[in-house]
Amino acid sequence: MSDPSMWDAVVADPAKPLDPAVARMVADDQRRWTRTWLYPVARPVSRVLAVLIVIAKRLTPIRWTAHTAMDVLCLWFLRRFVSPLAVELLIRHFVIETNLLNFIVRNAEGTRIEPVGLRPLDLAGLGDRAVIEHDINVYDVLAALGPGPVRARGLDFSGLDMPPLDPEPHRRRVLNLDIQTALCLMNLPFALCLTPEEYRRAVHSMRFDDSILSILTDLTGDPTFLRWQCGDLAIRADSNTDVPAAVYRHAVVCEYAHAHLVRLAEGRR
Repeated sequence: MSDPSMWDAVVADPAKPLDPAVARMVADDQRRWTRTWLYPVARPVSRVLAVLIVIAKRLTPIRWTAHTAMDVLCLWFLRRFVSPLAVELLIRHFVIETNLLNFIVRNAEGTRIEPVGLRPLDLAGLGDRAVIEHDINVYDVLAALGPGPVRARGLDFSGLDMPPLDPEPHRRRVLNLDIQTALCLMNLPFALCLTPEEYRRAVHSMRFDDSILSILTDLTGDPTFLRWQCGDLAIRADSNTDVPAAVYRHAVVCEYAHAHLVRLAEGRR
């Protein structure tokens, strides 16, 4: 009788659209000891502390931000405590979400908005307000579409490339955290350095995943994208979100949607 490992099945699963190399990256990241031992502790601690920080900031009459400090702190943390593989997956997500948004911009009828320009190529590219811009881009594109059905003016599959990324693997790290544990810890400076309104806007942007998937279905005529919807209603604000878990799911959904667009592009060629 065969005795396959769980991770071999995860990578080989034919129901997911990921390229095997990308699936192996995700699996290797989840197999880190930090994911097994640190993440179960970091997740509840991060959630409680983030809620307390947001409540404390809401009770403070002065609304202050520290965007530069947030960028500096997060880049320092990524360079010193997060594995190059996890950093590459994080940079990759920024590029992939930009590719998805630009596919919509290029193909939706009546859009009058410039393509999104946020495509970091290295770890340093995650600074300079990239996290804030990353969330705002979703709002800008959806607002440009306006209400009503989204119709395709043609199908342009260009711009789905993934450039070489530099997660600074040469840099010496104190720890090599997996991406899920890293997200739990990075959630705290986000909550601390953003206003409660900015933090809520960033968290709520992930509720538009279902909307993005529906729009991709409307543009391509392919209902496959709808498989990855989770039923979140963007019209309802949620005050009790497990932010790191939501970010991770959001990244995986974007990976799936992007991989399927690449398949459609290859099929047309």
